[in-house]
Amino acid sequence: MFLSEKVQGHHRDRLAIVYVRQSTLRQLEHHQESTRLQYALVERALQLGWPRERVKVIDDDLGRSGSSAADRPGFQRLVAEVGLGHVGLVLGIEMSRLARSCRDWYQLLEICALSETLLADCDGVYDAGWYNDRMLLGLKGTLSEAELHLLKARMHEGRRAKAQRGDLFFTPPRGYVRGPGGEIVLDSDERVRDVVQLVFDTFERYGTINGVLSYLVAHGLKLPHRVRSGAGKGELAWHAPNRYTLTDMLRNPTYAGAYAYGRRKSRPSQSRSAQGSSRWSAEPDVLIKERLPAYISWDTYERNQKQIVANGSAHRGTPRGGPALLADLLTCGRCGRRMAALYPNGGRFQRYACSRASVNYGAPLCQSLSGPRLNALVADLMLQTLAPAALEASLQAAEDLELERATLHRQWRQRLERARYDVERAQRQYDAAEPENRLVVRSLEQRWEATLADELRLQTEHRQFLAEQPLPPTPQERAAIAQLASDMPAIWTSVDTMPADRQAIARLMLERIIVTVKDNSEAVAVECHWAGGVQTHHELRRPVAHLTQMSNHTALLERIGDLHASGHKAPMIAETLNAEGWMPPKRRATFTADMVRQLLHRIGISIAPHRGWVTRLKQREPGELTINELVARLGIPYSTIYTWIQRRVVTARKVPVLSHSLWLIRVDEAEFSRLRQLRHGMTIPQPFCES
Repeated sequence: MFLSEKVQGHHRDRLAIVYVRQSTLRQLEHHQESTRLQYALVERALQLGWPRERVKVIDDDLGRSGSSAADRPGFQRLVAEVGLGHVGLVLGIEMSRLARSCRDWYQLLEICALSETLLADCDGVYDAGWYNDRMLLGLKGTLSEAELHLLKARMHEGRRAKAQRGDLFFTPPRGYVRGPGGEIVLDSDERVRDVVQLVFDTFERYGTINGVLSYLVAHGLKLPHRVRSGAGKGELAWHAPNRYTLTDMLRNPTYAGAYAYGRRKSRPSQSRSAQGSSRWSAEPDVLIKERLPAYISWDTYERNQKQIVANGSAHRGTPRGGPALLADLLTCGRCGRRMAALYPNGGRFQRYACSRASVNYGAPLCQSLSGPRLNALVADLMLQTLAPAALEASLQAAEDLELERATLHRQWRQRLERARYDVERAQRQYDAAEPENRLVVRSLEQRWEATLADELRLQTEHRQFLAEQPLPPTPQERAAIAQLASDMPAIWTSVDTMPADRQAIARLMLERIIVTVKDNSEAVAVECHWAGGVQTHHELRRPVAHLTQMSNHTALLERIGDLHASGHKAPMIAETLNAEGWMPPKRRATFTADMVRQLLHRIGISIAPHRGWVTRLKQREPGELTINELVARLGIPYSTIYTWIQRRVVTARKVPVLSHSLWLIRVDEAEFSRLRQLRHGMTIPQPFCES
């Protein structure tokens, strides 16, 4: 009677869906009784009054976990049919078959309640719209989710405990195999071990994964792979190298002799399809060093990881082909952005500028400086560093080339030996076959011919390789290399040395350079971060456009005035300034007489360039300054002072000096305060100006 109250005629007018699910393919293969029980629910629907043509089975989710609906097309189809009002009854062997997640379970319950769809399992029939049934179904869903959580927790703790002992088996990476007792040992094939070792040696030499990949491809080398399943399980195959395989090899601590567990970190919300792209963690859950045979030391492994991280660092860039030595190596000391290399005036000049904020947001230029002086400073530092080790480096490079050549020749010998073995094996199989078995003999004959063709092709490639290899240097050539290496400046400045070569040397020696222009002056602080972690600090003087930008411009003008007051002429003043180490603001390295006359004119002393007599401003009143003196004290452009004079913002008068005229501006302490406020954009009253 209780069932008859729930199952009504309008329910039987709609479909009865039997939902069938097994969590894994292993359960589907070895626990078939559960699958039979779920399919037998069709008879349960018939007993409840549904005609056979209205009973549908959804079994799209066989071998799929119920922890999420993301990878279950069958469950998604079920929810869609219920939401459309096509279903009157949903049958499952138990509620855990429908969902192991409360989120998916309560969503299904809500839709069933709205569409008046019944649910049934081995214990009875439930109406999600009834309070008691709803509470019971909710309790069953919660228990189902908790059961899955407990099962996963037990399995995880068991795996972790086994991993902490180093006994949890995993698929060994290339270059390793499992021994008879299950232990991980080095591959018995000598060529496999040599190729794996070559990958790490090449990364040590080039420092980048792309360099290793290019080297392997250029020399026709392939990576070993042991077949993991199928009829050829355990057999050796050779695959073309790729970036992902090399990255996995260089990041795997197994090659350093360490047992690692828990390197792959996946979020709990990730679906099964997304877990393949989970991030690798730098710190595995379990790490046991010196547990396995190693190809490299642990120190080498850590150094490789730091190098891989540095290759993707924000301060290291790729040269764009320009001649600037430090392109993409400079970092702005003010904002921390990378400084760009600019080539103004059609490429005749070089500048380094922090222009990213200006280009992207229209902000003012952060800082910039001339390129040649900074390039010369860094080049001198690098040459000083290379000078003691130049000879040793040249001889070491020659030795490295010999070792590399020997390694390649050994690889070719092993490949030829493998090809010869395959030919002899195919011949033995052909000779052992019975002549009457024509089908087998023909197949073995084709295999033998194929191995002979492969051997012939490999021998041709080997002869081509030998023809392209350069001859080893003679003793006379090695002596010439040593003599040339002793003169590194000549090599650096040689026309045969390309800008790309200099840039490559700079990137090998330097990680980055932080440049800071001090207060828009000529003083520049240069902080060099060398490879290996050493930092050095240097000072650089850059050319500036105006005298007022120089940090010592006030002292320079005072020194010029003192020398003139002592009776020195302009040429003598220029020689004295040059001897004392004073430098002009622009690119010119020394003072000239004309430059001294211009500076004397700025401080109110005019000199006739040809007649040599001096006229001082005897009519100057106390508190009056020239435009140049006011510019020097306020640090503002000349055009601003002229604008103030034209708009009568300042009190000024014009006096004759020789054939020229000169503006004198009356400025006291109060006036200085007012002009400073005006300089910063504050609104001030307009004073009366006398002419």
